[in-house]
Amino acid sequence: QLQASGGGLVQAGGSLRLSCAASGRTFSNYAMGWFRQAPGKEREFVAGISRNGLSTNYADSVKGRFTISRDSAKNTVHLQMNSLKPEDTAVYYCAATRSSAGATSSIYEYDYWGQGTQVTVSS
Repeated sequence: QLQASGGGLVQAGGSLRLSCAASGRTFSNYAMGWFRQAPGKEREFVAGISRNGLSTNYADSVKGRFTISRDSAKNTVHLQMNSLKPEDTAVYYCAATRSSAGATSSIYEYDYWGQGTQVTVSS
C-alpha cells in the first residue's frame, strides 16, 4: 500500500515536499516514481529513483527544481518541489515497480499506485 501526502496550495515560486509511505511489502525490492495528472491531460512521469537510491531520473520539465529521495529506514519516498510554477498544478501520484531496478519513466512498468495528492500552484 502506498500513501501519498504533502500536497496543498502554494504560490508560484514556492516549495512543497511530497511524501509517500509504503507498507505491506519489502520497500528495497521496489524502484519508486512520482507521476502527475492535470485536468484533461494524461498522467505523466515526474521523477523516479532506483531500488538502491543511487540512480534518479527526472522529466525535463522539472529538472533542477524537483528532487526525489528515499528513506529506506522509514519506507518512504519524498519529492521536494522548489520554484513551483502554475503548470505544476496536478494530482501527484507515487508508484512502485518491482520489474525495474532502475529509475524508470515508463508508466507501464509500475505495478502499485498511491491515491494521489493535489498540488495547486497559484500565479
